[in-house]
Amino acid sequence: MKKVGIIITDQEDWTARALTTAARKKGFSPFVLDLRAAEVSMTSATGESAVKRSTTVFKVGDMKLSDLDAIIVRDAGAGTFEGVSFRFDVLRELEAEGIPVVNSPEAIRNAANKYHASYLLAKAGLPVPETVAVQNIEAALKVISRFKDAVIKPVFGYKGKDIARVKTGEVRFSDRKVESSSLEAVLNRLLEERGMLYIQEFIENPGRDIRAFVVGGTAIGAIYRKAASGSWVNNLSQGGSADRCVLTEEQKEIAERAATAVGTTFAGVDIIEGLTESLNKNINTDSSRNEGNSQILEVNGTPSGKGIFDAWGINPAEHIIEYIENIL
Repeated sequence: MKKVGIIITDQEDWTARALTTAARKKGFSPFVLDLRAAEVSMTSATGESAVKRSTTVFKVGDMKLSDLDAIIVRDAGAGTFEGVSFRFDVLRELEAEGIPVVNSPEAIRNAANKYHASYLLAKAGLPVPETVAVQNIEAALKVISRFKDAVIKPVFGYKGKDIARVKTGEVRFSDRKVESSSLEAVLNRLLEERGMLYIQEFIENPGRDIRAFVVGGTAIGAIYRKAASGSWVNNLSQGGSADRCVLTEEQKEIAERAATAVGTTFAGVDIIEGLTESLNKNINTDSSRNEGNSQILEVNGTPSGKGIFDAWGINPAEHIIEYIENIL
């Protein structure tokens, strides 16, 4: 029986449990592992031929990771730079030893870094909101003034946290609070904390975005994520709600191309539907869909599958396990 490691941080996470169940149904032996407990030991010895042999042992508890036939990464865990870097190095080294890691460490890093992901998407010729990265307040103020309505995101942010929208000099963070400090003070604080600012033009939209789920290069389904009342952030983790979405052919194509551009085997691709003036009067119906005006916001390399399962009954975990089965 082939062994599949499922890397998690939360034992109760819906996607982690779905992956475990799907693996068992396919006849795999799943091992749920938290890389925050990983240990690596390295030794070398000289044999009779005076040739040094090295041995590296990767373990989580009693489980030797080199005994796994494949690894699926749901969540490698946040934390300090050295801790996160160590866990990704472990995944990179296991991959180098011939164990398939899905998603690969490189793909997860590409997706997690919003600045680099935007570069990869733009390089692939995909539609993205105008994005500018700056490192000083003068440049930031010029960009925000030109955009008129701008969004400042943490490059390594997640779940819609710590995102700021700047419009007519007012700063509103994703927790819905209006910042009492001046724009210059907020920008200075963010620059001090982050060292740079990742600024995107805000795209007028129907009060929703699209999360398309892609596995093995194919979009298997999608949901609308609608912002909670009084919010402009559509993430489900920020109180948003999910509804069924049927992708247009254009949206399906750009979602699949975006996942490929970032290097992911499975991904949640976030798409925003820009509005034209003629559509602003009818933003709450499907007739508001603006063909040819969809743009990629970002690609999530460790997405939850719960939203699309609740909306459609589509279980991304089953598609991921089927992909693993096909490559082993």
